[in-house]
Amino acid sequence: MKFLEQFKAFLMRGNVIDLAVGMVVGTAFTNMVKSLVDDVIMPPIGLLIGGVDFSNLFFTLRDGTKAPSPYETLGAAQAAGAVTINIGLFINTVISLIIVGFAIFMVVKGINRLHKSPPQQSHTKQCPECCTEIPLEAKRCPNCTSELN
Repeated sequence: MKFLEQFKAFLMRGNVIDLAVGMVVGTAFTNMVKSLVDDVIMPPIGLLIGGVDFSNLFFTLRDGTKAPSPYETLGAAQAAGAVTINIGLFINTVISLIIVGFAIFMVVKGINRLHKSPPQQSHTKQCPECCTEIPLEAKRCPNCTSELN
């Protein structure tokens, strides 16, 4: 029974719950960014560079056993059992990473702006003779013994 109580206490800690919420939000965010890259950003880029569909940009290393090359799409190559280097999927993933990184940067920048605290007032001043930090209320510098106004 003690083990179950410890496990319950572990699960109810704030860090574990925060991590679980972060994972769920991160998964949803990843799906959104993947759709943004695959469905919105890559089609116009593909048109601009000559109608290339990045998701079907691949190199065949070895033909499949079910059908010979050439393969029209990556899906056809994979269905035939071909060994491929999927450069287009890699390009999509790199673009997704850049978008996610930028989005996270903007979120952190916004959060930091909200958490900006007002500058704290100093409780010290500088001695004009020896340039050491001394309390504001000091009438004489403890280091050089000069009188302060």
